[in-house]
Amino acid sequence: MTVNHFEHLKGKNCIITGGGGVLGASMAEALAAAGMNLAILDINPDAATFLANRIAGEYQVKALGIAANVLDKKSLEDARNVINKELGTIDFLVNGAGGNSPKATTKAEEITPGMEGLWENTFYGLEMDGFRQVFDLNFIGTLLPTMVFTKDMIDAGKGGVINISSMNAFKPLTKIPAYSAAKSAINNFTEWLAVHMGKTGIRVNAIAPGFFLTNQNRFLLTDESTGELTPRGNKIIASTPMGKFGNPEDISGTLLFLLSNLSEFITGVVVPVDGGYCAYGGV
Repeated sequence: MTVNHFEHLKGKNCIITGGGGVLGASMAEALAAAGMNLAILDINPDAATFLANRIAGEYQVKALGIAANVLDKKSLEDARNVINKELGTIDFLVNGAGGNSPKATTKAEEITPGMEGLWENTFYGLEMDGFRQVFDLNFIGTLLPTMVFTKDMIDAGKGGVINISSMNAFKPLTKIPAYSAAKSAINNFTEWLAVHMGKTGIRVNAIAPGFFLTNQNRFLLTDESTGELTPRGNKIIASTPMGKFGNPEDISGTLLFLLSNLSEFITGVVVPVDGGYCAYGGV
């Protein structure tokens, strides 16, 4: 074992989807700091390009910003062609694209007696377009990139995939059924794919972040006018033994560990990075 446990990652080529988001950008920086070349994919080309240019200058690695839609296989195949031409073969994939939406969120946490006439605030008021949008972004948006970007790894007989799950996969939060269901599906898919690819040399694992303030959940956890925590935000902090939200950088160590040779006999696991939330029973 070397002193620098991640030295062997230097020069490897890694794709990260959803790289323009808060958590995606932080993970991209951690990978670049380890010397990895990056293809940063995002549906927002400006965000992907801006981050890639900054990372290339700061960390002296190759970094591409590529517009890609994780729900469009042709878009992903076009991105793979660019990556193969500019960087070479793909060694690793981080499926970071995902998020929630108010369109797939109930207004009420639960149905209580006397709510007749207010069904639009509950499960019965969910619009299927919004539900599908969130479920597909998180689950299909993990499935399709894995289909497209692991073929180089099959040929090489080695590689790694990291899926981004969530605490919602273990203990679904009220109000967000689509997001919770999709992240639970990612956990199952991670285990399934790890078995399916067990003899190919490709390891498949997932990280389940706890609660981090991001653009997707800020509307649920903080008051837009005051910046103070909402009652929901306070409930989450009260259920997190460390008593705080996570910082995006808190994922970095787990990410690098799961990609590195330090975890070469680990596949099919979902690692919580949650400040103890999953361990807390509420009393």
